[in-house]
Amino acid sequence: MENYYYLGLLVITLAYPLLQSFERRIQYYKKWYALGPAVFIPAALYIYWDHWFTAIGVWGFNPRYVIGIYLFGLPMEEIMFFFIVPFACVFIYEVMIYFVKRDILRPFAHFFVYLTAPLFFILGTIHIDKLYTAINFLLTGIILLIHFIIFKNKYLGRFLLGYFVTLIPFMLVNGILTGSFLDEPIVIYNDSENLSLRVGTVPIEDSVYLLGLLLLNITIYEKIKSLKTIQSS
Repeated sequence: MENYYYLGLLVITLAYPLLQSFERRIQYYKKWYALGPAVFIPAALYIYWDHWFTAIGVWGFNPRYVIGIYLFGLPMEEIMFFFIVPFACVFIYEVMIYFVKRDILRPFAHFFVYLTAPLFFILGTIHIDKLYTAINFLLTGIILLIHFIIFKNKYLGRFLLGYFVTLIPFMLVNGILTGSFLDEPIVIYNDSENLSLRVGTVPIEDSVYLLGLLLLNITIYEKIKSLKTIQSS
């Protein structure tokens, strides 16, 4: 049964938000028209990146924990990751909007951009010899600036609250993927291509990776929703 571990982790990640999508208060299913492109477009970018990094040995996958079906040189489970995780994380974003009525982090949105975007560019440039660190930080910095140019701080406070909450289950799931509670990691990192700084077993870069992926999801998601609102008015 070990070869179902990665797949089982994804099923658990998907189960609750999928079942709750039809809950009368959140009504997540009514927003799937925007969620589809918001998931598929970033997935294409990040799957290409994942394929490239796997091919050149930045990371790899333990055959012990996957079912053995590969697409684009990646385990099927890894392809599914880029659809299931954003689906679940945007659900958390919507839940936080519903239950936390005030945009409590909006006053800090400008400061977050002014601090983190230059920091990501500096760290990415300094560590240009470490592919995961460099491309991850530089790409996330670009996504952050694009979002800020399009929306200013309209959604960024809400996004940050959802992101910080999402980090809790993400670190648990990624902890398992990187070897917590298992004999071996499911995803095997080449530490010469990252900073070798880990939270438990999770490379520090993964939290930035999540930030970039989800912010791209939310940018497209909110843009599509705003266009529909304009067309309806």
